This record gives sequence, C-alpha cells and structure tokens, in this order.
Amino acid sequence: MNATLTDIDDFILFLRQFVVLSPEEVKNILLPAIELREFNKRDVVTRAGEIEEYMNFIKSGTLRKYYVQDKDEIIVQISIEGHLISSQESFYTRTPSEYFIDAVEPTAVLSLRYDALERIFAASHTLERLGRLVTEHTMVLKDKWQFSLIRQTPRERFLNFVEKYPEILQRVPQKYLASYLNIKPETFSRFKHLTRQKHHSSDEK
Repeated sequence: MNATLTDIDDFILFLRQFVVLSPEEVKNILLPAIELREFNKRDVVTRAGEIEEYMNFIKSGTLRKYYVQDKDEIIVQISIEGHLISSQESFYTRTPSEYFIDAVEPTAVLSLRYDALERIFAASHTLERLGRLVTEHTMVLKDKWQFSLIRQTPRERFLNFVEKYPEILQRVPQKYLASYLNIKPETFSRFKHLTRQKHHSSDEK
C-alpha cells in the first residue's frame, strides 16, 4: 500500500535526527518509495532462507527477530514503534536471511525495498549520507547490546531494559523477553516479581 505524507511523519522525524531533509526531498524522493505494510499478530514479516527485500521502520506495534537453533527460537531483537528492523546482512548482501521476523502484536511498518533505497541514495548526496549515518547508528546500537550481553549481569540487563522500555513488559510475552535478554525464564520471573514488589512498596509510601 502506498504511504501518505501523514503516514510517514514519525519516520521523517526519525530521519531528521541525522540530516536536514527538505520538504521536496520528502515529497518527491522518499514518499513515492515508501510502502505501508500491515501485519496481524504472529504474521511472518521475513522468513529465514529467503532474501530480505525490505528495510522496515515500525509505525505501530512490535516485531521480534530470531533464529532457530535445535528447535529453540533465539531472539536477537525486539522492537516497537520508532525503531528500524530488518534482516540487515541479507538485505545488504542479497543473500538468504538467517533470521525470521514476525509480529508480536498487530503491527504497521513503513518499508523501503532494496532497489528503491538504492535509487534514493543515487538521487542526492544528502540522502546518500543519510543512509550511511542510519547504518552507523544501527551498528552502534547493535555493538552496545552485544557489549551488555557480555559485561552486564542478567539482573543489570533486566533493570536497564525495564527502565528504558517499561511498556514492553506489558506488551511482549515473558518467554520472548527472557530469550532476548539471555536470562533463564525462572530468573526473569523472579526479577519481574521483585520489580512489582518495588513498585508496590513505592505506592504505599
């Protein structure tokens, strides 16, 4: 489905963190390339073994990215509105994806196909620079997350995550969050219980 200018407001706001975009660049170059796609809960957005065709910005909802190992789903990303998600290696190298991406709840994404993105980058130096800066941004976030998995204790990871994304606890199944944070499900339950107790005692004061 073709997106409208109103549909892409949040996406343009996100992009303008990196470069100054003129109304003409938004309307004449970006808008025609952006597709609005909607998914129901549990719908597959990207399938392992297939080439990733889209770079996705989440307009509303939640997506998870995972791979399957010995029949277990290992989650490497859980993202809500305002964030980018795709099987990046597959997207950029045009090789089959190692990951699945599916919808944790009904989700709308603003998507750019690989060939459309290439045309956007070719259209102006500003947009080419934008692409580089956004790619650097996602790489830095990924590095920070990998570092936290190595250096932080499970409790520190849990508390940092809850502080940053408190609403995700209400929106995403506990087993998904435990996998993403690399915390055993029983340990995750204990941490969640401690947070509830903390909030309860704060409310009583």
